[in-house]
Amino acid sequence: MTTLTTLHQRPLVRRGLAALLATSAVLAGATACAEGEAAGDDGGTRSLEVDYATYNPLSLVIKDQGWLEDAAGEDVEVTWVKSEGSNKANEALRAGAIDVGSTAGSAALLARANGSPIHTIDVYSQPEWAAVVVGPDSRIKDLSELEGKKVAATQGTDPYFFLVQALEAEGVDRSKVSIENLQHADGAAALQNGAVDAWAGLDPIMANAETQGAQLIYRNIDFNTYGFLNATEDFLEKEPELAQLVVDAYAKAREWVQENPDEAVGILAAEAGIDEAVARTVLTERTNLDFDHVPGSAQLDVLTKVGPLFVETGDVEDQSQIDDALDTLLDDTWATEADGSKVG
Repeated sequence: MTTLTTLHQRPLVRRGLAALLATSAVLAGATACAEGEAAGDDGGTRSLEVDYATYNPLSLVIKDQGWLEDAAGEDVEVTWVKSEGSNKANEALRAGAIDVGSTAGSAALLARANGSPIHTIDVYSQPEWAAVVVGPDSRIKDLSELEGKKVAATQGTDPYFFLVQALEAEGVDRSKVSIENLQHADGAAALQNGAVDAWAGLDPIMANAETQGAQLIYRNIDFNTYGFLNATEDFLEKEPELAQLVVDAYAKAREWVQENPDEAVGILAAEAGIDEAVARTVLTERTNLDFDHVPGSAQLDVLTKVGPLFVETGDVEDQSQIDDALDTLLDDTWATEADGSKVG
């Protein structure tokens, strides 16, 4: 039997080998299920806990359409858990509250570097979802003006590391900026009521804030890491066929959103509580779904640049932890076999 340890040693598996491993894993999972291992000793219902988030529109579509429930069958109970940010998704993954969770690439690397037993099994989007934002009446027009000011950011998420990169790129001393650790929605509220001078924003909350006059004073798509779909090692080992099912659902959602943009906009708007015009901006202007979703070199290139920042900011103790995480985080086994037709 192919073990998960073998996959970890070669996180970027060649596609031909990945297919073989995936087939072996599915057969192994099926055998385990037949023996009552995956279904539990009493042969009861199996469980699949997966997150959904407004920063991951594909997850909203999958949840809305019920594809996982239909494809999994009656013996699998699917539970949806909302993630309010990458940091919350990582907390839930580490606690075992969810099997599959969506985060920014930077957040996944941070979690893995700090010992969280997760692997990225798919890339759900290439977004420009973070920027530095000021209020409608702010006189701040440049990052250099943030020295001595308060900036809200959610630690452990892409907007936080976007802010760190932006300050460094513009030659702003981070120690002279007071970074207030607030969850994304709380950061937006703090900016609105004047409790902070700027906010490292995240869509769709950020796009909604723009309709109320908020200004994006710094944007750089290269400082946004990809959207990563992560699964726990325990889940991948025990339920490889369910992991494949989730990735298949994402493949279907990716195609569906591009073919049904108006319906996708409506789903995002309803879940996020925003106008459809705002949701359209997020989906059509700041979310790229037409890219290679298999975890690989494109993501490694971005993470290799971001990784040293974790050590510099004190979020990771040593660069060796970053290096180990880069070697073990990505697993292309499931994404190379993605087939949306299998979920409807």
